[in-house]
Amino acid sequence: MLLDLHARLRDALRSTIRTQWNIDPPEIVLNQTPKIEFGELATPVPFELARLLKRPPQSIAEELIIRVGKIDGVERMEPAGRGYINFFLDRAAVVRGSRLRGYPGDEGKIIVEHTNINPNKAAHIGHLRNAAIGDTFVRILKAAGRKVEVQNYIDNTGVQVADVIVGVKHVERKTLDDVRRLIANRSIKFDYYCWDVYARVASFYEEQDPHYALRAQVLKEIEEGSADTARMAELVAMTIVRCHLRTMSRINVHYDLLPRESDVLHLKFWDYAFRQLRKKEAIFFEKEGKNAGCWVMRLDSDGQDEDKIIVRSNGTVTYVGKDIAYQLWKLGLLAQDFQYTVFDADADVWVTTSGDGQPDHPAFGHGRTVYNVIDVRQSYLQNIVRHGLLALGHEEQARRSIHFSYEVVALTPECAGQLGVELTAEDRKRPHIEVSGRKGQGVKADDLLDALELEAMKEVKQRNPKLTPTETETIAHQIAVGALRYFLLKFTRTAIIAFDFKEALNFDGETGPYIQYAAVRGNNILHKLRESDPGFDFGRIQKMLNNPKLGVYLNESDDIWELVYLALRVDEIGHQVFVTLEPAALAKHAFALAQRFNLFYHRYRIISEQDMDRKLFYILVVDVVREALTKALDLMGIEVPRRM
Repeated sequence: MLLDLHARLRDALRSTIRTQWNIDPPEIVLNQTPKIEFGELATPVPFELARLLKRPPQSIAEELIIRVGKIDGVERMEPAGRGYINFFLDRAAVVRGSRLRGYPGDEGKIIVEHTNINPNKAAHIGHLRNAAIGDTFVRILKAAGRKVEVQNYIDNTGVQVADVIVGVKHVERKTLDDVRRLIANRSIKFDYYCWDVYARVASFYEEQDPHYALRAQVLKEIEEGSADTARMAELVAMTIVRCHLRTMSRINVHYDLLPRESDVLHLKFWDYAFRQLRKKEAIFFEKEGKNAGCWVMRLDSDGQDEDKIIVRSNGTVTYVGKDIAYQLWKLGLLAQDFQYTVFDADADVWVTTSGDGQPDHPAFGHGRTVYNVIDVRQSYLQNIVRHGLLALGHEEQARRSIHFSYEVVALTPECAGQLGVELTAEDRKRPHIEVSGRKGQGVKADDLLDALELEAMKEVKQRNPKLTPTETETIAHQIAVGALRYFLLKFTRTAIIAFDFKEALNFDGETGPYIQYAAVRGNNILHKLRESDPGFDFGRIQKMLNNPKLGVYLNESDDIWELVYLALRVDEIGHQVFVTLEPAALAKHAFALAQRFNLFYHRYRIISEQDMDRKLFYILVVDVVREALTKALDLMGIEVPRRM
């Protein structure tokens, strides 16, 4: 409703400007006013018109107000300052027409690629931020009615997989059968085992293979699909992918498709991209210098930027080369397609294959817009992919290839110590401890979730000692996920996060549990109403929307209206996230809404209110707010517990 109202305001202003002054209207910007007594919305458009019409903005504002006339959902307009127009909404009409309808969106499939963990070891906390951001964005798009495909790219032929295979074969001295036995052993967490192996490979290279000859050999064998090496890499990588999916499922993250890099190679996607890049002279063969024997992409026509290797001198393709081919497929620019087979029937997850697939698969790829959720350290490589699209003449598709970047996650020293990370005296003085999977320094995602659930369980048991063990575990899990996902979302994408247990799990601070508690409180109010008055007709709450007193109550209490207005803005904030790619806006809004609701709860009698119309009004407010809180939490992938 509010976005519909925004559209009506803009349309009315544009139409009036064209009619009155016979000019093309400038962009109509609508801002929230700093205080509710100034109205809900304001526009500075008279200042833009003043430059075009050579007139004072204040007189333009006054004339616009007169000429625009009545706008549905707006009670009145007033000039403000020296040229603003403030809009005072018809509060009752806004509430009647809203009830949190979705916002409109453009047509066309959107592909969101996120998580993309190298399948060589257990997931860590940094991967959780990627998944939380990507999944929240997906939820917002779906709530808007957009067609979304969620992809989790599996780099099963890259350097990281090659390194763990070097570790398994040459450090651990394991055969393919040994690996099968390790995987079958339920007492061993295979992704944890590979985490340790991967960390040991670095010292192995340093001591025994400083020129990384084994890495190059294994990479080539994997790409060519030769013998036991390729089979071992396939087994290790896809086993770890299953581990990753179980981890991400714990925080309510799911996928539609797992595109595998090996299939990009085996199905000759790269060959097609390579031919096109050569044809357009976007890459060239370097005959001398440090890149001799490589196919490289020149990133600057003046030769000032260093050329990027696309194909190594031994014939293997770099990550960015394969990613260019993959991006072409995502955008429907390849004449080829993958084969597909079900990877997890229960979760409805599909995986690409270069062998025989299933004919009844969904239609994948062919996205109108592609969002790649990858941390800021990958900006350079993402720019190369975009450069490749531009070099091939796909300017529009390059514009719609969007890098959704974010900063990395670290740990506070206290949190790192709680999770068993060895810290020096110097480490304990630092503001945060960085993680490095290659060095074996970091916290596995499952360990972090286990620790959060354990802490949450202590709190739940203390607050609700009569709950059954199953109920306690369920609620503790929901609180732990709420704490984690909110913490990962509440900071702006450009901020480095230092995760802290106490801060994340605090029931009284800017946390997921605080917002969950507010939603539970709203549900409990309605539950207590049923208990206190079993015969209460809840249909009367809906009828309150048409009660003439609705407008009276909303206008007499600005604090209640501000609460309701915040609740009704959830879809608008979701749209803001879509436009700005800043999920923190939703997190901050949900927290502000929870704060105001708690103030409302403590300030007004609700169930005990004696005036029935006013009581129905208060219950309507509770219903609107609890719906908004539930929706905001759901958009962030957070459930509302039954009790807290």
